[in-house]
Amino acid sequence: MEAVAADPQAFDGIDVTFVMSHLARADEPEHPANDQQRLEFERLRKMLPRAPASLANSSGIFLGQPFHYDLARPGAALYGINPTPAQENPMLPVVRLQAKIIQTRSLDRGAGIGYGHIFHVTDTLIAATISLGYADGWHRRAASAAWFENVRLPFLGRVSMDSIVLDISALPPGRLKAGDLVELIGPSQTVDQAAGHAGTIGYEILTSLGHRFHRRYVNG
Repeated sequence: MEAVAADPQAFDGIDVTFVMSHLARADEPEHPANDQQRLEFERLRKMLPRAPASLANSSGIFLGQPFHYDLARPGAALYGINPTPAQENPMLPVVRLQAKIIQTRSLDRGAGIGYGHIFHVTDTLIAATISLGYADGWHRRAASAAWFENVRLPFLGRVSMDSIVLDISALPPGRLKAGDLVELIGPSQTVDQAAGHAGTIGYEILTSLGHRFHRRYVNG
């Protein structure tokens, strides 16, 4: 940077619109790296042509005014992902993900479920298959649950390419049928909670969701 800044012709013909950087540890508000990076940003910025500055991502916004500069860049926070992981989420959830039931059936004791039969039925239960799988971007490791009318419906076995099997025994018989929708992300399970089950972060959950979903924008 010093060599470039020392060249009086380095920026000839270049219109510098913004000077930008990205915080590495903004989701750890007490970490000294945040102030260190901000001070280094200030030092380097002074070497460049005068222009508006931008440093704060979603989490950086919550580090306070010194990080805001001329433009903040909220990204994940706009989708309800918690920008302050160690604290209560200051954002409202705005994403809801639902999947359709394609069949329901009774399973007897001893039946193996899914690839590898990693789940075996220990008592008679009612199962439902939903049209959602890793081909849609739902992580194979996200062995979680779906919800219907605030009732948790655990996954049975592995997440398949195009389907997941649910235990719906907690619902009244016949309450859930083919064509009904169950919730994967929404009031019952946040994006961050879904990410926790997959051992990842909310960013990856949302950016993994593929083109096969019908998307509906409400009040957008």
